[in-house]
Amino acid sequence: MKLTTAGESHGKGLFAIYEGLPSNLKIDIDEINHYLNLRQSGYGRGGRQKIESDTVEILSGVRNTYTLGSPVAICVKNSDYKNWQQFMAPEGCDTTQKTLTKVRPGHADLTGLIKYDQTDARNILERASARETAVRVAAGTIARQYLRALGIEISGYVKSVCGVIDPTVYAFESLNSAKSEPLFMLDKDKQQKAMALIDQLKQNGDTAGGIIEIRVKGLKSGFGSCMQYDKKLDARLAFALMSVQAIKGVEVGVGMQAGNLKGSQVHDEIYFNNGKFVRKSNNAGGIEGGMSNGEEIILSASMKPIPTLMKGLNTVDYISKQPCKAASERSDVAAICAAEIVLESVTAIALAEVVAERLGGDNMAEVIARYCNLA
Repeated sequence: MKLTTAGESHGKGLFAIYEGLPSNLKIDIDEINHYLNLRQSGYGRGGRQKIESDTVEILSGVRNTYTLGSPVAICVKNSDYKNWQQFMAPEGCDTTQKTLTKVRPGHADLTGLIKYDQTDARNILERASARETAVRVAAGTIARQYLRALGIEISGYVKSVCGVIDPTVYAFESLNSAKSEPLFMLDKDKQQKAMALIDQLKQNGDTAGGIIEIRVKGLKSGFGSCMQYDKKLDARLAFALMSVQAIKGVEVGVGMQAGNLKGSQVHDEIYFNNGKFVRKSNNAGGIEGGMSNGEEIILSASMKPIPTLMKGLNTVDYISKQPCKAASERSDVAAICAAEIVLESVTAIALAEVVAERLGGDNMAEVIARYCNLA
């Protein structure tokens, strides 16, 4: 499978071509739109979410809700394009308006201007924007539906917001209830503290990041490989999560904590009960030697605070080279809930690729039969 995306934040829309999907996968468009809606939710979001109401349009590769085996093309249109057409139209527009030269720390602005030989950071930020993830959520929901047909489910929640941490370990079955919470947190007391902190940050023109946990249940052992470095499952999942804007760290299982513990405290001892191998702990996070081991996959990702601060950080104007305050594009105070949905989606995309590589199959009946035959 291969996913390619295109589109700008204030352009006509976000687009994707998804290649390699088998035929006869039923596509639930309502579920895609549900996850697109969740991506726009969450406490601390900004004005853009009031303008856009994302929905998916399937352009090719699906007939009567079933995939054909041909590339699937999808689109999430930008409702706000009508207000930006005079500045963004590829057919011709006034590029002297809506320019940005007060480059923002933490963004792609400055490095992109130099790399792509530009003078207006608008030509960089429009593609670098996290708005791009809307179409990855749409494609990721299709990948989720592919995995679900095999009995593989993905969920997650927010563990912390700007230092307000929930240390509780939750059962997989309880995670989906987080989606009905304003910050996708399962501890209501912690959530109230985090919401109060976001309110304070908003008053101060500041922003917040957080920690997200993603879990996968139902993936059998043996996906990924120990034979080539680029086929390791943990490496591919880490790549997927790190490809999301603002993600600065990824852990599998106990992650960084493993470096501070003894081996006897880290490695999951193996037993053989009732005809199968079992582990009584899951510090490995479901991945050993670059391969799934049949346990739940546990991933954690750290999202940095949003770099567009309304109060503006110290920077330099790219053209004049004079010191100034960074431009304050319309932004959120916290987008941790959006990031959680995006991370679930990119996890689904990466896992679907790994599963398809091992199972093959031109139609879903073949794929399901091959998965069922695995130990």
